[in-house]
Amino acid sequence: MTRLRRVRLTTVGIAVATAALLALWPLLPAWAAHTVAVSLGGGLVVLGLLILIRFGLVSFGQGLFFAIGGYAAALANQFLGITDMLVLSVAGIAAAGAVAWALGYIVRGHRGIFFAMLNLAFSMILFGILAKTVVLGSTDGFSVGVPTLLGFAPDPEAGRLTFMLFGYIVVFTAVVAWWVDRILASPIGYAGQGVRENELRLRYLGVSARGAVHIAYIAAAKLAALGGVFTVLLIGHVTPEDTAYWTKSGEFVFVAILGGSGNVAAPFIAQTVFELVRTFALQYAPDAWQMLLGITLLLVILFLPGGLWSLADRLRGRDA
Repeated sequence: MTRLRRVRLTTVGIAVATAALLALWPLLPAWAAHTVAVSLGGGLVVLGLLILIRFGLVSFGQGLFFAIGGYAAALANQFLGITDMLVLSVAGIAAAGAVAWALGYIVRGHRGIFFAMLNLAFSMILFGILAKTVVLGSTDGFSVGVPTLLGFAPDPEAGRLTFMLFGYIVVFTAVVAWWVDRILASPIGYAGQGVRENELRLRYLGVSARGAVHIAYIAAAKLAALGGVFTVLLIGHVTPEDTAYWTKSGEFVFVAILGGSGNVAAPFIAQTVFELVRTFALQYAPDAWQMLLGITLLLVILFLPGGLWSLADRLRGRDA
């Protein structure tokens, strides 16, 4: 499949999925709508990991930027009185981008396990700071008010997840996914393959491997922060353990392996599967839900080593 055709198919797929989700809103039960919205937020974090994986890198500390995005939105809401979800999203993205720009000078020269563990260390440092800061609620965190959009406030009796918030998350996620797909099909995306395969040859072409990694690191951080903003707006509460703790970062890596890196849709499909498995496992087997998640990942690794998206590639190859 040519690059142009793949980009067009992905664009059409994103548009169709967006329209379908918006049209299904009246038919979705509350739990299903919440699962979809949470999956989109978590999928954005995994989408950032997909970018890093294309560069041959894995981060065990994306909870750092997930937390920065969530806390930036929560702080802007609590201390500045900002309720507009668009402004809160920009605040989270800007905060994470600034931190990633600074930390990027430290991590961009490292590869393999050193890159992964450096990010984990930064994430746990932030967790310790948040857990010990009384003004931020320590380990209990603090609540976030119901968001508005461009001056429009939802019906107070409609609950937190309204069509306005749901539609905002769906549309914003679709635009970001389309943008990332175009980036991966651009020269910077192909530079990532060069970083992964042979940095020396990439330098011979006049491309800075460290500069390319730095750009990818910032992009992944902004995506993680946006996912954190969406999650906090949906839940209405933010805590250090639910955002910056190492298990949260591990969860994102779990989903990245589950989905694979074949397409920008893979993170969202995998995150949805993850949320559904966890939801039903907690309901019917609360003492064994982690084991069921592990079995799910094991089956995917054994039979679909390229992730869930490789199943679509196999079917497409069979049709061809």
